[in-house]
Amino acid sequence: MNARQHQSHRDLLTAIVPDDAPRAPLDAIIVPNGRPAAYLEQAITAAKHQDAHLLLLCSLRADVSTAALTAKRAGVRVTAVDVDLLPERVVPPFATDKLLQFHFTRFHRPVDTSLKRNLGLLVASLAGWQRILFLDDDIVLPDPGDLTAAAGLLDDYPVVGLANAGMPDNSVVCHAFRDAGGDQDTFIGGGAMAVGEPAFSSFFPNIYNEDWFFLLDGRRLRPSAVTGTAFQYDYDPYNDPRRARGEELGDTLAEGVFGLLDIGLGLADADEKYWRAFLPERRHMIGMTIEGVQATDIEPPQKARMVAALKAAIGRSHLITPELCVGYLRAWQEDCVRWHKHLRELRRDHRGGLGIDDALTTLGIGHLAQPGVDGRISAGAKISSGGRRRLAPAGR
Repeated sequence: MNARQHQSHRDLLTAIVPDDAPRAPLDAIIVPNGRPAAYLEQAITAAKHQDAHLLLLCSLRADVSTAALTAKRAGVRVTAVDVDLLPERVVPPFATDKLLQFHFTRFHRPVDTSLKRNLGLLVASLAGWQRILFLDDDIVLPDPGDLTAAAGLLDDYPVVGLANAGMPDNSVVCHAFRDAGGDQDTFIGGGAMAVGEPAFSSFFPNIYNEDWFFLLDGRRLRPSAVTGTAFQYDYDPYNDPRRARGEELGDTLAEGVFGLLDIGLGLADADEKYWRAFLPERRHMIGMTIEGVQATDIEPPQKARMVAALKAAIGRSHLITPELCVGYLRAWQEDCVRWHKHLRELRRDHRGGLGIDDALTTLGIGHLAQPGVDGRISAGAKISSGGRRRLAPAGR
């Protein structure tokens, strides 16, 4: 078995030109919102174009009242939820979180992107939505018509991503590999991803590359397609070496698993023997990237920051063991079962009619979001039970 990191996984996707795709409307656009309301312009425009409900899941620098009012003034049907006030266990506790929080604490990532997306999936499932779009608040959509193409493809593909033509959505290691002259590709991601109802049974674990894990059905890749175009805002991947450290476990696991998928194998083949071969190859790749960066004519200050980030990544990599990789994947598969059970129980208890208000009531978070149907304001309210979640900023 060739246990190494691949520079592209594009052969796992079906690429379809928007003009060749069937058309369908989106039911909702879900935004994990952590930035001020000005960053919602693209989501608001897309929701208006699609006549779709806009669900804003707010925390950090996003003010729930301002976000909802901005969308309402644009004539968009909107619901905004203050995720900082979310009671515990609305989203079930996961074995993967427990593993990293209590046993491998250096790998725990206190960010809320996965929490928001999972909440969005629960709301969508209970509201009766069939076609949704996850859209990050740092994404630009040059042609909103691409969304109807992506939605139309959901009849054949549970997940359809928009191709990112902006800042590549890669890990720090992969950015550096490209910047040093390597041929590094990108993949679809949760920043601009249409999801059909059959894929609501999947979830986003709290780890870097959580969207790659979402694409899996527990063993293999769900049928997935790519169409249209999205642009991600520029950012500096080398600004803080902690970014590379925080990404390393998720990047290692995802690249390792998708490397198996590339050659026709699956999760069952990701055993300790495989990781004992893959991990040294991963570290060799990072080491060669460091050498490649040092050999370039990149300005010395930038080169120093790149090398520092890569050294942070390889330092964290040396803490990753084959046993941890196998243990995490087993915990993740347990979580897949846990998520299925949680969805079944919620649907069983869902006594109201279809709609977002009934969905929020079933989840016990109606007190956090006033009804936003027909463009009315949806804003945060006092928490009535449970505890508060306080999480650090979401990072790529």
